[in-house]
Amino acid sequence: MTTGQDETTAQEKRGRLHRLFDTNFLDYTSYVIRERAIPDVDDGLKPVQRRILQTLHNMDDGRFHKVANVVGETMKLHPHGDQSIFAALVNLANKGYLIERQGNFGNIFTGDQASAARYIECRLTPLARETLFNKDLTEFIDSYDGRMQEPVTLPAKLPMLLLLGAEGIAVGMATKIMPHNFRELLQAQIDYLQGREFTLLPDFPRGGLVDASEYNHGNGRIRCRARIEEVDEKTIVIRELPYNLTTQALIDSVEKATRAGKLRITSINDYTAEEVEIEIKLARGIYAEETIDALYAFTDCEVSVSPSLVVIQDNMPSQPTVEEVLRRNTDHLVEFLERELRIELGRLREKLHARRLEQIFIEERLYKRIEEKINYKAVISAVRQALAPYADELDRKVTREDVERLLEIKIRRISRYDINRQQKEIRTIEKNIARIEKHLRDMTGFTISYIQDLLDRYGREYPRRSELRQFDEVDARAAALANIKVIYNRASGFLGHKVATTDKKKNLEVTCSEYDRLLLIFKDGRYRVIHPADKLFVGNDLLWFGVVEKDQIFNVIYRNGLENRSYVKRFRTPKFIINREYRLFPEHKRSIIQMLAPGEGVRARISFVPSARARYNSLEIELDDYLIKGPAARGKSLGSRVVRRVSNITGKPPRKRVEPVPLPGFGGPEKK
Repeated sequence: MTTGQDETTAQEKRGRLHRLFDTNFLDYTSYVIRERAIPDVDDGLKPVQRRILQTLHNMDDGRFHKVANVVGETMKLHPHGDQSIFAALVNLANKGYLIERQGNFGNIFTGDQASAARYIECRLTPLARETLFNKDLTEFIDSYDGRMQEPVTLPAKLPMLLLLGAEGIAVGMATKIMPHNFRELLQAQIDYLQGREFTLLPDFPRGGLVDASEYNHGNGRIRCRARIEEVDEKTIVIRELPYNLTTQALIDSVEKATRAGKLRITSINDYTAEEVEIEIKLARGIYAEETIDALYAFTDCEVSVSPSLVVIQDNMPSQPTVEEVLRRNTDHLVEFLERELRIELGRLREKLHARRLEQIFIEERLYKRIEEKINYKAVISAVRQALAPYADELDRKVTREDVERLLEIKIRRISRYDINRQQKEIRTIEKNIARIEKHLRDMTGFTISYIQDLLDRYGREYPRRSELRQFDEVDARAAALANIKVIYNRASGFLGHKVATTDKKKNLEVTCSEYDRLLLIFKDGRYRVIHPADKLFVGNDLLWFGVVEKDQIFNVIYRNGLENRSYVKRFRTPKFIINREYRLFPEHKRSIIQMLAPGEGVRARISFVPSARARYNSLEIELDDYLIKGPAARGKSLGSRVVRRVSNITGKPPRKRVEPVPLPGFGGPEKK
C-alpha cells in the first residue's frame, strides 16, 4: 500500500472516531439533562422522584412502609443504585408535602443524616394521594428493563415545580429553582383564572429574611439573611437560617470570622432541635447592636443566591418565568379536571343506561320471553326484540354486551327487586350527571372551587416561613472592628501592624480595620494612600498618617524652596489611586512642610527671621479664614519675609492679638 493510501485510511479512521465520540457525547448529554438533573415543567419532578412516588402509590395501603422496601421496589423502575434513590426519597420527604415520615429522616437545620433505610418508614400524604395520581390521565411507558410500566409524567394538580423547588447540574446547564409558598401559589392560580395580575416570591423551609427585590421572575438574584435576635447587649441568638444553610455551616463561618479578627465573641453554642437556636456570647467591650451588622457582613448570616429556572418543557430544555410556569400548570389543571369530569360523566351514563335496562327488563317481565327458547342465539334475539319498544327511554342503542349483562342477573335478585330503591338510585345518578354537566359548562368556576377547597383544607398547614423584607447592603467597613494597630517607627522607617516599637513618644500609631485606607503625608510634600500593611518601609521623613476619611480638611503651611517663601493652604481629602504617589507642591530640595494639622478651628503662630527694621517678628493666623481649594493648589503667600518656625497653637489663648498686615504684591488672608 502506498504512503498516500495509508494517510487516507488514517484520516478515515480519525473521522469515524470523532463521529463516534460526538454521537456518544450527545447521547450522554441528552440522558443527563432529561433523565437525571433537570425537572419536568408539568409535574415538577425529576425521574427518580417520579419513580419513588409512583412506587409509593403502587404500594399504598394506608400504612407505613419500610423505606428499605420502598427503595427496593423503586429499583424496578430506576436504573441506578439504591443510595441515589434513598437520598432522593429523604430529600423529598423532608420537603414535607408529599411523603409522610416516621422515624429519623435527619434534620434540615443541623444537616444531621437520616437513619438507615431499614429503620425508618414512610407513606404518601393525603395531599399527594389526592393531587398526583389518576391512571386514566397518566401515560405509561415500559421501564428500563421492560418488566414494568412507569409514568411519563404524573397528572399533578398542584404547581409542583414552584412548590418544591429544585437544584441540579447537567452537562452544559444547571438549574436552581426556588421553592414557593403553598398558599400563595394556589391563590395565584385563582388570580390567574379570574384574570388578575399576580406576583410570586420564594419561601424557604428554614425561614429567615428574604430580599427579593432583584428576583427576576425565577432568575436574577435574591439575598437571604438569618433571623437574629438580640437577647441582651451581650447575647445574640440566631432563630432562623438563610436558604440551604445548616447550623454547622453557619457556626463554621462565624468561627472563621472570629479567627480573622472580624468578630469578638467568647462562645457560640448550638441548641437546635425542632427549632433553630444558636447562642452567641460577646466579648468584653463588644455589644450586640454593632455585632449583628458584622455577622451579616462577614459571615454566612447573609448569603446571595442566583436562581436559574431551567426545566424540561415539551422534551426540550427551556427557561420560562415563574409566571409562565404557573399559567401552564393552571391550564393543565383545568384540562385534567375536565377530563376527569368527562370520564366520570361517561361512567355515570353507562351506569344509568344499565340501571334503566335492568329496570325495564325486570319490571316489564321481559325475562319471561326467553323461557321457551332452545338456544343462546334465540335468547339474545328475543331480548333485543323485547327491548326495541323502549329505545326512546334509553340514552343509546342496546348492544350485545348489554343483553349478556341482563342475562347474568340471578333469579334471587329478580325476586327481591325493589322498585322504589331502584328509582332512587336512578334519580341519584341523574342528579350527578346534571351536576357534572353544569361543571363542564363552567370549567373556570369549577377549577377555582377545586383550588379553594384545597386551600381551605390544607392551607393552614403551610404558612409562609420566610419574611419578605428589603434591606440595605451592609457596609463592611463600618461593621468591621478597628482591631489593627498600625505603628510608624521613626528610627527604622518601617510602618505596619507588625512593626516593633521601643519609644512610643517618637513613634506614630493609628488604630484601624482591615477595610480602612491609610493616608501618608511626607515632609517634602509627597503623599500616597496604602492598605494597612504588615510591615512596609516608608523612610524616615513621614510627617503624618491616618485613616482616610471622606471630606476631611487638612491645613498646611509649607516653604517653597525655589522662592524661599512660605504659603498656607487648605484642602479636603484628595482623590487617589492606591499606592500611587502625589505631591502637594512642586519638588525642590529646600521645599518642606512647616506645619500640618487636620480639621477646623486651627490657629498657627508664624515666627519670621528677626529683622531690626520690622514692626513685628511673629504673626498669629486663623486658618479657617483661608478658602478650601484643591490639594495641588499653590495657596496664599505669608509674605516675602523668611519664616523661621511655625507653631500650632490651636486651643491656646492668643498671647497678643496682632492683625495681619497686607504685604505689597501678596495680599493678606482671604475672607470667606
